[in-house]
Amino acid sequence: MNKLKFYFFHLMPYGFVPKSSEFDSSWVTLSNEHYDPTRGHQLYNEYIDLLVAAEKYGYDGAIVNEHHANAYGTMPSPNLIAAMVVTRTQRMPVGIVGNAIPLHGNPVRVAEEIAMLDVISGGRIISGFVRGIGCEYFNNPVPPTDSVERFWEANELILKAWTEPGPFTWQGKHYYIPNVNVWPRPIQKPHPPVWLPGMGSLETLRECARNRYTYMMIFAPTWMCKWAFDKLKEEAEICGYDLPRDQCMAAIPTYVAETDKQAHREAKAHMQWLFNTGLKIKSSHYFPPGYMSDRSFRGYWSAVRDKGAKAPMDLTYDDLIKQGYIIVGSPQTVAEGYAEYCDELGAGGVLCAGSPSGPMPNWMAMKNMQIFAEEVMPLFREADGKPDYLREGQKIGATNAERSAQLGEPDNPPTAPLQGMDDVADLRTIHLPEMIDASLYEGVTRELMEKD
Repeated sequence: MNKLKFYFFHLMPYGFVPKSSEFDSSWVTLSNEHYDPTRGHQLYNEYIDLLVAAEKYGYDGAIVNEHHANAYGTMPSPNLIAAMVVTRTQRMPVGIVGNAIPLHGNPVRVAEEIAMLDVISGGRIISGFVRGIGCEYFNNPVPPTDSVERFWEANELILKAWTEPGPFTWQGKHYYIPNVNVWPRPIQKPHPPVWLPGMGSLETLRECARNRYTYMMIFAPTWMCKWAFDKLKEEAEICGYDLPRDQCMAAIPTYVAETDKQAHREAKAHMQWLFNTGLKIKSSHYFPPGYMSDRSFRGYWSAVRDKGAKAPMDLTYDDLIKQGYIIVGSPQTVAEGYAEYCDELGAGGVLCAGSPSGPMPNWMAMKNMQIFAEEVMPLFREADGKPDYLREGQKIGATNAERSAQLGEPDNPPTAPLQGMDDVADLRTIHLPEMIDASLYEGVTRELMEKD
């Protein structure tokens, strides 16, 4: 198996907004009058093409996510984007990291859509669940104080819907669904892999370990990633198992070019937009009352005090580089940065690897992707350079002949009752002349057959 997995990640930002000094937040209050749908049309199609191209370049997967009412990430429905990507790719996993399940009125709808995508893709879906950051709760009718309870109840309901035969009734604190009976069921057993993104919340790390979910640390300095992975390892030991490398992921915006100097020249403005403009968020939006538990809130501010951490919008480019939020440089420099995450932090995979940051022009995003795939990725792989999924057997055959061999004769072929018959007919062969008896049909059907 490869030492690291590399996932292409896209936020789908919209960069055509005023200078950040002219507004107080890129989220919640930045008016959508600044959004031009014609530009958006071009951007969406470029972004989707990049996600699809990740398979050609050999990435371990392409990842999308959900955000609302902001310029940082214009993807309010990641399942729609994932649907476009899975129909244009063949083998690459597609991750939705993730659906903000506390914000959905009916979690069963999420279970249905993910199951449907898993079936369409042949078992290639990674299903991420997120609470949604505090900003998301300003344009959704869900109290932030309920978000943790709603999240874990929705998580339990979705897993049960995927793994237990229906119909059954769900009667919870936040959801009542009289008839849970998900059609279709997902291909992957017992269910698609679940990832949880986070910023080091002890509650989240504990639940990740208990459920053996993959934990994804989002945009954080190296010290915070190490602290979170060490805590996850401790929680896994409490749960009675050794933490596998694949359970630790980190999102690290990365840009690679021919030389260190050239990489910084090309990436600096886009990395700064990502953190200083895209993540320009008022504290009152980021942490609405009740969004964080007292324990997590105290832990967060203790880390800020002890480490001198800054809000993303206040980080300088030097801060981003020195503290390990981002990795920028030549192929050698970038590889050395990833080696630290692999060897010292124990990470099994990284997101944003060779991915665009901020409103990066398409040509630059493609250049980054290609150099990363050709000159960095192979250094962390077996000699054949393949992503792990190409060495594993496909869950579903690639051709009709393969699928037919897998399926065999169905236990329940499609049938329908025929008027005048006690038995039913196999709908796959009922059209054959020898299967049709005119005496069994009446009225118009019989008259039409006699005319023929």
